[in-house]
Amino acid sequence: MSSSMKSTYEQRQKWRTQHLQSADPIITQIPKIELHVHIEGTMSPSLRWTLSQRNSIPLTCGTSKVPLTSLQEVEEAYTQIRGRIGAGSAEASKSFTFFEIYYGGFELLQTEEDFYDLAMGYFERVEGMDVRYCEVFFDPQGHTRRGIALDVVMKGFKRAQEKAAKELNVKSQWIMCFLRDMSPESAIQQYEAALPYKDMIIGIGLDSDELDRPPSLFYEVFQRAKKDKFRLTAHCDFNQKNTLEHIRQVCENLGGSGAERIDHGMNAADSDDLTEIIKKKGIGMTICPCAYIRHAAEDEVFLRIRKLFDAGNKITIASDDPAYMEDNWVMHGLYMVRDKCKFTDAEMVKLQRNAVEICWARDEDKARLSKELDEFEEAYISR
Repeated sequence: MSSSMKSTYEQRQKWRTQHLQSADPIITQIPKIELHVHIEGTMSPSLRWTLSQRNSIPLTCGTSKVPLTSLQEVEEAYTQIRGRIGAGSAEASKSFTFFEIYYGGFELLQTEEDFYDLAMGYFERVEGMDVRYCEVFFDPQGHTRRGIALDVVMKGFKRAQEKAAKELNVKSQWIMCFLRDMSPESAIQQYEAALPYKDMIIGIGLDSDELDRPPSLFYEVFQRAKKDKFRLTAHCDFNQKNTLEHIRQVCENLGGSGAERIDHGMNAADSDDLTEIIKKKGIGMTICPCAYIRHAAEDEVFLRIRKLFDAGNKITIASDDPAYMEDNWVMHGLYMVRDKCKFTDAEMVKLQRNAVEICWARDEDKARLSKELDEFEEAYISR
């Protein structure tokens, strides 16, 4: 297959197997920092099945509502997720589209224990990948609009967060995202409701389907968030309509003077002006390669990642919605750029140092992470 062609599911699985079999210590052993993962996008097939049984909620698939009556059928459905993010598919009558499986998972989350299990499942999974610190997105509007009290959500997350820090050595903070396909007024209402949980929430983000929903619609709530000392970021999905204008709005105007990070934002590589703005302002970029190769040509993805890195932008690699993206997590993304972008050992360490620099951890945690990277570099690269 030509690298300029869109990769097939089979080709992506072949890459995944080859990468994992290589057991590259620069990937497996390096201390990792993850700054772009949606907790609702980490729901495994087994947890989906467990929640369905626990809460007596039948599972179906596709617009034809095909029943899923066993864990095996759920696992098979996860391999047949159709359509790119933000788009439907002609094959969706009997298989999931991305947003169907993503928001369908929300419906299964009913109790504090459900939210605890969701978060704990993520922390346990990434602990095995040597993730030391993460900043995790969550979408409260997707729960409160269903009648789930925000307190139920936050209590479940907090229990998991505290246990992961104590028992797994995985520290974390939460980023509350607004759903951009809901109204700005709804975002303001959700923001105000979340203020009592400010001790848990480090930042404010913007996600979901961005078609004809520019960041500018949400300027008011982001200005309030900046005034209240929240950190700011926003999604600008790869190859979306008007994405260059959306990137510019995030970089220059969100919160009044621009956000500190941009999630995705890969098309900035197509504009020397935007690339320079991002670099000059020190804006971090959270890049999720395993998400992009599901709907874009290989060359479209990895040449841009390499270009942004070589231009001096502070990019870092993350997983996005790993359970719904062929079970590709942060480690798999690192394998992918190691292979396809030809990153050297030192450059792989630089990706993690970028993450330390642009993350919103406390100074003492940043110092700890930097020290771990120093020790890793001495052990695996400097010898």
